[in-house]
Amino acid sequence: MATDTAATTEVSATEEGVRRRDWIHIAALGTAGVGGASVLFPLISQMAPSQDVLAASTTEVDIGAIQPGQSIKAAFRKQPLFVKRLTPEQIAAAKADDTADMRDPATLASRTKAGHEDILITMGVCTHLGCVPLGAAEGENQGDFGGYFCPCHGSHYDVAGRIRKGPAPKNLHVPDYDFTSDTVVRVG
Repeated sequence: MATDTAATTEVSATEEGVRRRDWIHIAALGTAGVGGASVLFPLISQMAPSQDVLAASTTEVDIGAIQPGQSIKAAFRKQPLFVKRLTPEQIAAAKADDTADMRDPATLASRTKAGHEDILITMGVCTHLGCVPLGAAEGENQGDFGGYFCPCHGSHYDVAGRIRKGPAPKNLHVPDYDFTSDTVVRVG
Protein backbone atom coordinates (compact mmCIF):
# COMPACT_ATOMS: atom_id res chain seq x y z
CA MET A 1 0.00 0.00 0.00
CA ALA A 2 2.90 2.31 0.66
CA THR A 3 4.07 1.81 -2.90
CA ASP A 4 0.63 2.76 -4.21
CA THR A 5 0.72 6.05 -2.30
CA ALA A 6 4.24 6.83 -3.54
CA ALA A 7 3.23 6.02 -7.14
CA THR A 8 0.11 8.19 -6.86
CA THR A 9 2.15 11.06 -5.47
CA GLU A 10 4.66 10.71 -8.29
CA VAL A 11 1.89 10.61 -10.96
CA SER A 12 0.13 13.69 -9.53
CA ALA A 13 3.44 15.57 -9.40
CA THR A 14 4.08 14.67 -13.06
CA GLU A 15 0.58 15.78 -14.07
CA GLU A 16 1.06 19.00 -12.10
CA GLY A 17 4.38 19.63 -13.90
CA VAL A 18 2.79 19.10 -17.30
CA ARG A 19 0.00 21.51 -16.44
CA ARG A 20 2.43 24.20 -15.29
CA ARG A 21 4.62 23.73 -18.35
CA ASP A 22 1.56 23.98 -20.63
CA TRP A 23 0.51 27.21 -18.92
CA ILE A 24 4.00 28.68 -19.38
CA HIS A 25 3.92 27.79 -23.11
CA ILE A 26 0.47 29.31 -23.54
CA ALA A 27 1.47 32.48 -21.67
CA ALA A 28 4.66 32.81 -23.74
CA LEU A 29 2.82 32.32 -27.03
CA GLY A 30 0.10 34.76 -25.96
CA THR A 31 2.68 37.39 -25.06
CA ALA A 32 4.49 36.86 -28.37
CA GLY A 33 1.18 37.17 -30.25
CA VAL A 34 0.27 40.44 -28.54
CA GLY A 35 3.79 41.76 -29.12
CA GLY A 36 3.67 40.79 -32.80
CA ALA A 37 0.27 42.42 -33.25
CA SER A 38 1.48 45.60 -31.54
CA VAL A 39 4.36 45.77 -34.04
CA LEU A 40 2.30 44.88 -37.14
CA PHE A 41 -0.69 47.16 -36.46
CA PRO A 42 1.18 50.46 -36.96
CA LEU A 43 2.97 49.09 -40.02
CA ILE A 44 -0.29 48.04 -41.68
CA SER A 45 -2.31 51.09 -40.60
CA GLN A 46 0.27 53.48 -42.06
CA MET A 47 -0.56 52.06 -45.49
CA ALA A 48 -4.16 53.31 -45.26
CA PRO A 49 -5.02 56.46 -47.25
CA SER A 50 -4.67 59.73 -45.36
CA GLN A 51 -7.64 61.96 -44.58
CA ASP A 52 -6.89 64.39 -47.43
CA VAL A 53 -6.87 61.50 -49.91
CA LEU A 54 -10.16 60.17 -48.55
CA ALA A 55 -11.68 63.66 -48.79
CA ALA A 56 -10.66 63.86 -52.46
CA SER A 57 -12.06 60.43 -53.27
CA THR A 58 -15.36 61.95 -54.41
CA THR A 59 -16.24 65.25 -56.00
CA GLU A 60 -19.68 66.79 -56.40
CA VAL A 61 -20.25 68.92 -59.48
CA ASP A 62 -23.27 71.19 -59.98
CA ILE A 63 -24.28 70.87 -63.62
CA GLY A 64 -27.42 73.00 -63.41
CA ALA A 65 -25.81 76.08 -64.95
CA ILE A 66 -24.23 74.31 -67.95
CA GLN A 67 -26.07 75.24 -71.15
CA PRO A 68 -26.29 72.85 -74.13
CA GLY A 69 -23.00 72.96 -76.02
CA GLN A 70 -21.04 74.22 -73.00
CA SER A 71 -18.43 72.44 -70.89
CA ILE A 72 -16.85 73.08 -67.55
CA LYS A 73 -13.61 71.95 -65.98
CA ALA A 74 -13.55 70.63 -62.44
CA ALA A 75 -10.96 68.72 -60.42
CA PHE A 76 -11.19 65.10 -59.35
CA ARG A 77 -8.30 63.48 -57.45
CA LYS A 78 -6.08 66.40 -58.44
CA GLN A 79 -6.72 65.81 -62.15
CA PRO A 80 -8.90 67.79 -64.57
CA LEU A 81 -12.46 66.61 -65.08
CA PHE A 82 -14.44 67.68 -68.16
CA VAL A 83 -18.23 67.94 -67.90
CA LYS A 84 -20.00 68.67 -71.18
CA ARG A 85 -23.71 69.16 -71.89
CA LEU A 86 -24.25 67.94 -75.44
CA THR A 87 -26.67 69.59 -77.86
CA PRO A 88 -29.22 67.44 -79.71
CA GLU A 89 -27.08 67.87 -82.85
CA GLN A 90 -23.95 66.68 -81.03
CA ILE A 91 -25.85 63.67 -79.65
CA ALA A 92 -27.10 62.78 -83.15
CA ALA A 93 -23.59 63.14 -84.61
CA ALA A 94 -22.05 61.01 -81.85
CA LYS A 95 -24.70 58.31 -82.30
CA ALA A 96 -24.10 58.35 -86.07
CA ASP A 97 -20.38 57.80 -85.38
CA ASP A 98 -21.08 54.85 -83.04
CA THR A 99 -20.53 52.49 -85.98
CA ALA A 100 -17.44 54.27 -87.35
CA ASP A 101 -14.11 52.47 -87.42
CA MET A 102 -12.38 53.51 -84.18
CA ARG A 103 -9.22 52.50 -82.39
CA ASP A 104 -11.11 52.12 -79.09
CA PRO A 105 -14.74 51.43 -80.08
CA ALA A 106 -17.41 52.74 -77.70
CA THR A 107 -20.93 54.01 -78.14
CA LEU A 108 -22.22 57.29 -76.75
CA ALA A 109 -24.70 55.30 -74.63
CA SER A 110 -21.83 53.39 -72.98
CA ARG A 111 -20.14 56.68 -72.06
CA THR A 112 -23.21 58.42 -70.57
CA LYS A 113 -25.92 57.46 -68.07
CA ALA A 114 -29.42 56.46 -69.16
CA GLY A 115 -31.78 59.40 -68.82
CA HIS A 116 -28.86 61.83 -68.94
CA GLU A 117 -27.49 61.18 -72.44
CA ASP A 118 -26.78 64.89 -72.80
CA ILE A 119 -24.17 64.91 -69.99
CA LEU A 120 -20.71 63.57 -70.82
CA ILE A 121 -18.19 63.34 -67.98
CA THR A 122 -14.59 62.43 -68.78
CA MET A 123 -11.20 62.81 -67.19
CA GLY A 124 -9.32 65.66 -68.86
CA VAL A 125 -6.15 63.65 -69.34
CA CYS A 126 -4.95 62.50 -72.77
CA THR A 127 -4.45 58.74 -72.83
CA HIS A 128 -1.21 59.10 -74.80
CA LEU A 129 1.15 60.77 -72.34
CA GLY A 130 -1.13 62.54 -69.86
CA CYS A 131 -1.37 66.06 -71.26
CA VAL A 132 -4.55 68.09 -70.76
CA PRO A 133 -6.53 68.32 -74.03
CA LEU A 134 -8.07 71.56 -75.25
CA GLY A 135 -11.74 71.94 -76.07
CA ALA A 136 -13.41 72.20 -72.68
CA ALA A 137 -13.27 76.01 -72.51
CA GLU A 138 -14.89 78.55 -74.80
CA GLY A 139 -12.82 79.27 -77.92
CA GLU A 140 -10.31 76.44 -77.48
CA ASN A 141 -9.28 74.22 -80.38
CA GLN A 142 -11.67 71.24 -80.45
CA GLY A 143 -9.78 69.27 -83.08
CA ASP A 144 -10.99 67.79 -86.35
CA PHE A 145 -13.97 66.03 -84.76
CA GLY A 146 -15.43 68.86 -82.63
CA GLY A 147 -14.52 67.34 -79.27
CA TYR A 148 -11.08 67.70 -77.74
CA PHE A 149 -7.59 68.26 -79.12
CA CYS A 150 -4.37 67.39 -77.31
CA PRO A 151 -1.74 69.97 -78.27
CA CYS A 152 1.19 67.88 -77.02
CA HIS A 153 1.17 65.23 -79.76
CA GLY A 154 -1.93 65.94 -81.83
CA SER A 155 -4.58 63.49 -80.61
CA HIS A 156 -8.10 64.35 -81.77
CA TYR A 157 -11.15 63.21 -79.80
CA ASP A 158 -14.75 63.46 -80.96
CA VAL A 159 -17.62 65.08 -79.04
CA ALA A 160 -18.05 61.85 -77.00
CA GLY A 161 -14.36 61.85 -75.95
CA ARG A 162 -13.49 58.93 -78.26
CA ILE A 163 -10.06 58.88 -79.91
CA ARG A 164 -10.37 59.42 -83.64
CA LYS A 165 -6.93 60.54 -84.80
CA GLY A 166 -3.42 60.79 -83.36
CA PRO A 167 -1.23 58.68 -81.09
CA ALA A 168 -3.56 58.26 -78.09
CA PRO A 169 -4.39 54.55 -77.68
CA LYS A 170 -7.69 54.88 -75.77
CA ASN A 171 -10.70 57.15 -75.36
CA LEU A 172 -10.78 59.75 -72.61
CA HIS A 173 -11.52 57.87 -69.41
CA VAL A 174 -15.08 58.06 -68.04
CA PRO A 175 -14.87 57.88 -64.22
CA ASP A 176 -17.52 56.26 -62.04
CA TYR A 177 -20.26 58.78 -61.29
CA ASP A 178 -23.87 58.98 -60.16
CA PHE A 179 -26.53 61.65 -60.34
CA THR A 180 -27.55 62.61 -56.80
CA SER A 181 -30.18 64.95 -58.24
CA ASP A 182 -31.04 66.40 -61.65
CA THR A 183 -28.39 69.09 -61.21
CA VAL A 184 -25.69 67.45 -59.04
CA VAL A 185 -23.28 64.69 -60.01
CA ARG A 186 -21.07 62.80 -57.54
CA VAL A 187 -17.90 61.57 -59.22
CA GLY A 188 -15.96 58.77 -57.55
